[in-house]
Amino acid sequence: MLRKLGFLTIGLFDEADPRRGHEDTLDLITLGEQLGFDSAWLRHRHLQYGISSPVAVLAAASQRTRRIELGTAVTPLGWENPLRLAEDLATVDVLSGGRLNAGISIGPPTHFENVRAALYPDTAEHEDFGHRRAERLLELVRGEPASDFVGTEGIEVYSRRVQPHSPGLAARIWYGAGSLRSARWAGDHGLNLLTSSVVKAEESEDFAENQRAQIHAFRAAHPDGDRARVSQGLVVIPTDGATPEQRAKYRAYAEARTPRTLAPQGPARMLFAPDLVGTSAEIAERLEEHAGYREVDEVAFALPFTFDRADYGQILTDIATRLGPALGWRPADAGSDADPSADTGTGTNG
Repeated sequence: MLRKLGFLTIGLFDEADPRRGHEDTLDLITLGEQLGFDSAWLRHRHLQYGISSPVAVLAAASQRTRRIELGTAVTPLGWENPLRLAEDLATVDVLSGGRLNAGISIGPPTHFENVRAALYPDTAEHEDFGHRRAERLLELVRGEPASDFVGTEGIEVYSRRVQPHSPGLAARIWYGAGSLRSARWAGDHGLNLLTSSVVKAEESEDFAENQRAQIHAFRAAHPDGDRARVSQGLVVIPTDGATPEQRAKYRAYAEARTPRTLAPQGPARMLFAPDLVGTSAEIAERLEEHAGYREVDEVAFALPFTFDRADYGQILTDIATRLGPALGWRPADAGSDADPSADTGTGTNG
C-alpha cells in the first residue's frame, strides 16, 4: 500500500521571462497541496533554464502552503558551502513549520572544468567533493559547533552552532544514491534514501533489480533496518484525463527517450528507467510488478521536463485522483488544522 505520495519538478522558464516559470512552479505546489499530495520536490538546474535555487523557491512556497512537505531532490553539494547551506535549510524549515525534506548528493559540479574559475577561482584544487562534504553538512544541521567563539562582542551575540537551529531537520535529510556503495553510505549515516529513475548497473542490466538491490543494501546498513525510509522517483504520466493531443504528445516524449533505457549508458554503466505512460490502471499494474517499487511505500513521481502548465495540471490531478488511490494511497486532508511542525523529526515525504 502506498503511504506517501509526492511529485518532483525542475521548474523550467523562459530566459526572457523567468518570473513566470517560477510562479508556475509555485502554483503547481499549491495545486499539489489542494489535491492532497504529501510532498512537492524541486530539482537543481545550475546554469540552465530551470530552478537554480530551490531553497529560495521553497521559502516562497512555505508562505503559500500550510501542510504539504517541501523537498530538494537533490541539492548537489559540489556547488554549495555546507555551512551556508545549513543556514538556508534551517531557515526554510523554521519558516515552513518543520516541513522541509532536504535531499543531497555528492560529486564534482557538472562540467566542472568549465565552471571552476567562476565557482572556486582560488580553491578548486583543495575542494573535497566526496562524502566528507556531506558529513560536514550533517554535522552542522545537527547542531555541532561551527565556531570556537561564543559570547557577546559589543552588542553582537554569537553562537557556536548554525542559527537558526531546527532540531527535527536532521531526521529529514535524504541522500540521492545511484550505486550500491552510496546506498550503503547513506544507511551507515542514518539518512533517508532517494532512489530515482537512474541507477548504476551492478547486479544486472535490469533497472528494477538494481534498484531493489540498492534499497536492500541501504536498509542492511541503516540503524532502522527495514523501517528505514526510502522514496522512489520514476517518470509517471497518466492519461486518464488527457486530451487526444496530450496523449499523443506524452507517448512521443516517452518513445524518444526509450532508446536510452535499453542498455547501460556510458562508462559508468548507468541504467535509465522507462517512462510510464498510460491509464492509471495500466501504470498501477506495471508499478506493482516493479521490483524496486515493491520495496517502498513512499514515492515522488517526476514530472516530464518540457510539458506545458496545463499538461502538468492534468497529470497531477490524475495522479492524485486516480493513480494514487489505485495504489492504495489516500490524499491528505488539505483542510486539516493539524500543526505541520508537531512531528518535525519524522516529516512526511513523497
